[in-house]
This record gives sequence, structure tokens and C-alpha cells, in this order.
Amino acid sequence: ILVHQCQSNGCVRMSVHNPPRLVILAAVGLLRDEPSAISTLEYLPRELYPPLFMVAVFGRHRETLKAMVPAWPFACLPLGGLMQKPHQGTLQAVLDGLDVLEPGRLRVLDLRNTGQDFWNMWSGGKDHMPSSSLLAPVAEDMSRKRHPLAPLEVYIELCLKKKPLEKFLTYLFRWVEQRKASIHLCCKKMKIISVSKENMKEVLRMVKLDCVQKVKLSFTQKLSTLARFAPLLGQMSNVQSLILSRIRGSADEEQDHQDLLQLTSQILQLRDLRDLRMEAPSFLEGHLDQMLRCLKTPLDNISITNCLLTESDLTHLSWSPKICQLKGLNLSGVTLTDFSPDPLQVLLEKVAGTLEELDLNLCGITDVHLTAFLPTLSRCSQLRVLSMCGNLVSMAVLESLLRHTDRLPDLSLELYPAPRESYSSLGVLHLERLAHIKAELRAILTDLERPRKIWTSRTCFDINISRCILKCL
Repeated sequence: ILVHQCQSNGCVRMSVHNPPRLVILAAVGLLRDEPSAISTLEYLPRELYPPLFMVAVFGRHRETLKAMVPAWPFACLPLGGLMQKPHQGTLQAVLDGLDVLEPGRLRVLDLRNTGQDFWNMWSGGKDHMPSSSLLAPVAEDMSRKRHPLAPLEVYIELCLKKKPLEKFLTYLFRWVEQRKASIHLCCKKMKIISVSKENMKEVLRMVKLDCVQKVKLSFTQKLSTLARFAPLLGQMSNVQSLILSRIRGSADEEQDHQDLLQLTSQILQLRDLRDLRMEAPSFLEGHLDQMLRCLKTPLDNISITNCLLTESDLTHLSWSPKICQLKGLNLSGVTLTDFSPDPLQVLLEKVAGTLEELDLNLCGITDVHLTAFLPTLSRCSQLRVLSMCGNLVSMAVLESLLRHTDRLPDLSLELYPAPRESYSSLGVLHLERLAHIKAELRAILTDLERPRKIWTSRTCFDINISRCILKCL
């Protein structure tokens, strides 16, 4: 079903091919007389609340929304699923309704862009059933009324930037501030981008930090800024995914050492951390072992990209007990040209039984490196994704790579560089040579035992046993 509110005249516009259900038309008709609609709420069955609520949101019927919230018959109200963009007037009406809510009726107000399945089911748009938490009716037993439930949980997704907060969030935070005892402001995904320490603390003191599961810190500032934030990070005890983006060190090595100690001391508190990503961390060179030592549990994924590491860093990574169960490894943009291939080979050997995704783009990998770890790579039995774009390897080694990876049954996405022979001595792609190499790759892949799809810098080869298809990017 496709139902839109015409802002100009308050009517409902619908697809000609998908006429609205009668319940939607009934809700539209009922809301033409808003006082009458409000007076009938106590007689409505629970099945009619979602369609009426949807039409009230689209039509900006604030008094109806305010009246419907106290009588909402489900444990969760996924309001965010009805707003492509946050709307302060709609939020204000719902929050006003919450102020007269009986303790224990509604337990979750979800302002994230989720819950579409709930609304689609009640509007007839989908047969898919939403989660039981969304469909759970409000508890009505007397024991719950005598002993109110836990505070109302309000879920948001938070992105803090330098610019002032949106009016929508400012109003919400002010409302929460006045009701601290009865409201838990929860945020599972949090992104903080170049925000002042004062503003950050002002906002985060209202958020239940132990609800945070994924946090991205992208200060584009010095490590010292991250160190000052670290105590707040330590309170996010249930974080599973931590992304540090574009954090740079200073000219003072001793200061960087102290700041890194401050950061790692708080990461020690993150006992559920499974996903660690560091994008362009200029402070990390020579200090990776310090980051690895602060991990409490084995990681599922580690990503260290676009930065300088020492060979010692890579050795520490290969021997760390916290990477023995890796499913994802990303070292894109870390130059390995001058390193021995041994650390990477040891690393792949340790994770051969669990690794599913391997990204080694733009690592300066040579024929020597690739030849050294190919036997180990062929034993990564769970590998699904392999990406090695931007490295300069020969046609002979690329052929060897294709034959080794043909033994991996789950490998479904492969991205490789065009072979070195495709380029002139000046590094310019030579189209005639590339055409010849395409033909060679077709022959190689057709000769292998199973259908393959590989992508190179400019070309996709979709190879089946019975036919060869070439697609150019």
C-alpha cells in the first residue's frame, strides 16, 4: 500500500494500482472531525490503533496523537518508522501524550528509522510479521499497576557534529532532562564528529551509556582529544563495535604515549568488544602492540587502514591471542612492500579456520609476498570475500592465485588488480595488452572446476563452465 499525505489540502493520495484498505479510508474519514475521533478512542479495538495513528502522523493531527499515546495498546511505539525526517511538532505531541501515560503501559518509544514492518503489517502493505517486542500488548495485570515497571526507554540514533543540535533533538533532550527519574534515553549506535568536549559531555550525560553497542569517533583532531573523551568511552561497557577515524598524533612523542595509555585504559572496560576499526590512525605506528594488549576478548573483525605500520607492528598483530578467531581482516592502505612476508603468512595461518573476509587493497604487495602466503590462503576454508586491488603483481602469480583460490568453496566475491603486464613502462594501462590478458584469464577460469566471478581494476569476468561472459566496469 502506498499512502501519502498531501500537505496542501490534508487529503490522502494513493497508488492507482494499490487502492487503500477500507481501514485506512475509515481512519481518514474519522479524522476529518478530530474531536469526534478523539472521543471514540476508548472504543477502538487494538487492531485499529496503528492505521489511525499513521494517518494522524501524516496529517499532523497533533491533538489526536496526544490523545492516542496514553491509550496505545502495544508495549513499543516505533514512531521513527513513520518519519523520514524528524518532525518536532509530531514529537512534541507524542511526548505531551507520554506525560499523562499510566505507569507501565508503554515501555519503549523508538525514534530511530526502524519499525517499518510494524506499520506495513497493520496498513496491509506486507505480510511480514514484526518482532514480538513490537506486537506485545500492554500488560494489564494489577500487580504491574501496583508496582510500576522500569523507566520508559526512548531509543535514538545520535550523530554529534560541530554545528548546533537539531531542534528536534534539543526539544527531546530538554524533555528528558526534566524527567530523569522516569526516562532512560538509549542509543545503540552513536557517531561523534569534531564536537567540542563541553557539548559532548552535556549531551552524553543524558544518555544511558551502557546501552551503546556501536560507537564511531571521528574527531579529525589530535589523540589528546580522544584521550579526554576516553572516560566516557569506558562507561560504554557494552560496546561491541568501536571505530576510530582520522585520529592524529602530535609532535610530542611522550604526550602521545600518555594519551594512548589513557585511551587503552578505558578500552580495557569494553568486555564485549568484537569489532575494532581504525581508519587513518597516524598515532598507531610503532604502538599497535599497546592497542592489542588492552583487548579483553578475541575480536571477530579488525580493520587498520590507510596508515603507516612497522614490521614489528605486523608481527605483534600476527601473534596476538585476540585475533585467533577473526572473521574479517582489513589492512587496506597499509604498505607492506618492504616487510618480510612472514608476519602476514603467520597471521593467515592463525585465522585460516575462521576468516571470511580479507581486504589487502593498496598494500604494495609484490609477487614475493603473494607467492609466500598463497598456500596458507588456500587453506582459509571459510573465505567468502577476497580483495587485493591496487597491488602490482604479474600475470603468472595472478594465475597461481586463481588456481589456489579455486579450492575455496564459499568464495563468492573476488577483486584483483589488473596484472603488471597490462601497463606500459610509464605505468599507463595498455588496452591491447589488456585485451590479450582478458582472453588468457577467460581460458584459465573456464578451465577451473566451478563457476567464478572475479573483478579487476577495470574488468569483471563472469565465468561459467559452459560459457564466458565479459563485463567492463
